[in-house]
Amino acid sequence: KVLTSAESEEKTKKLAAEIANGRLAMMAIIGMLFQDGLTGSAWGDWANYTDSPLRAFENELGVQAPVGFFDPLGLCKDGDEDAFKRRRTTELKNGRVAMLACMGYIVPEYFRFPGLCSTSQNLSFQEIPNGLAAISKVPGEGWFQWICFMGAIEKGLYPSETMTSPGNYPNGGVLGVPNGSKLPDGPEKTRKLNAELANGRLAMMAITGMWFQDGLTGSAWGDWSLYTDSPLRAFEGELGVQAPVGYFDPLGFSSDGDAATFKRRRETEIKHGRVSMWAAMGYIVPEYFRWPGFLAPSSSLKFEDVPNGLCACSKVPLNGWLQVVLFCGSLEANWGYDKYTKGGNPGEYGWKAITSTDPEVRKRKLNAELANGRLAMMAVTGMFFQDGLTGSAWGDWGLYTDSPLRAFENELGVQAPTGFWDPAGYSKDGDAAVFRRRRETELKHGRVAMFATLGYIVPEYVRFPGYLSPSQGLEFKDVPAGLSALSKV
Repeated sequence: KVLTSAESEEKTKKLAAEIANGRLAMMAIIGMLFQDGLTGSAWGDWANYTDSPLRAFENELGVQAPVGFFDPLGLCKDGDEDAFKRRRTTELKNGRVAMLACMGYIVPEYFRFPGLCSTSQNLSFQEIPNGLAAISKVPGEGWFQWICFMGAIEKGLYPSETMTSPGNYPNGGVLGVPNGSKLPDGPEKTRKLNAELANGRLAMMAITGMWFQDGLTGSAWGDWSLYTDSPLRAFEGELGVQAPVGYFDPLGFSSDGDAATFKRRRETEIKHGRVSMWAAMGYIVPEYFRWPGFLAPSSSLKFEDVPNGLCACSKVPLNGWLQVVLFCGSLEANWGYDKYTKGGNPGEYGWKAITSTDPEVRKRKLNAELANGRLAMMAVTGMFFQDGLTGSAWGDWGLYTDSPLRAFENELGVQAPTGFWDPAGYSKDGDAAVFRRRRETELKHGRVAMFATLGYIVPEYVRFPGYLSPSQGLEFKDVPAGLSALSKV
């Protein structure tokens, strides 16, 4: 009876604390055992993790804060140094080209060479557009010159066989100037080479984005108004396109640009939104006001006798439901069904409840109707769900007696902020015997884990005097902390 008290509340608090501490200790000891097994140190000194294939490259250029050695796909996990050098050379080369390409997008916005790019075609530099559109302007001879120039650089001036390290060529000086000055060895050279790698990585991301927006819009700087081929452009000026998401179609229903299909979906959205707004009000209003008199005189059923929420469905007599169906059918047949296909707009049935002589005010009101309808659809779905589960229009959890979790919600360990936490649904069958077996296992593991965690921490500060094994002359102070102790005992 270590954790006990004469007061039941105090005892419950202590036992709940034991469970919480045991859960924390189980997580802690797993982490300790994992780092101890990897590093051979009870406190996980990374410098001791010599078996990691990544250690071969953690001191290479480009290993920079905040991510350190970044290889999420594990391309270097085999520790192959030749493969690493080949990838590093490729990274440097692509980065350098990408930096020049980014500059090639930016510089022509401010400066262009005077004179002619092609004298035979009388093509001046001023006439060449920026971005991808320039490709179609450069004559074939110009492209041939480029290929010859790059081949000469690749195979003549900077052949890969002469590299002393990835990207470092004997004939290349600072900024790639042939036979130019070299950077002196030291921290400043390392900093500049790291900067080159970082800038190259950024440039590769940047030029990819530039090409993407250029290809889509036909403009080097991605003017969205020029992206006329997008099927979404047909609908981006429609009602309901509002901040912050703009035109929101994550599943791509309108990606085919079919205007008739879009109108049908908009008609459906407006209709469901209007019904949902009425439904949401139908949950709220009866809490504060009900009609006087009878709903069904033949059944002596008063409005005040009809419960709120889904329970009302069973109270309304059959004749009442027939009236509801006929009323909805008459509205649909006379004013709503397919009217938008006969020259009208979705949701317009001849009633001008939301209108204005000012076009901007009218648009704002219609946008508000769509937004409120969307919110109401989400709201009434939640109301139906909680009503169906609890039998209460406002979802009183105390009434949800059919949940198998209710059998255990008052057990020890049910604590804020998660309450009864069983994401894998182990207790969904409500079996009390199985729950008790699992709780017994949890308590036992938690207690052992708390002792194990203490076993990692305490030896760092205090050890028993004397011998653990007099026959072997083994003192307590000679036993290392952590997993290494297993081989000493």
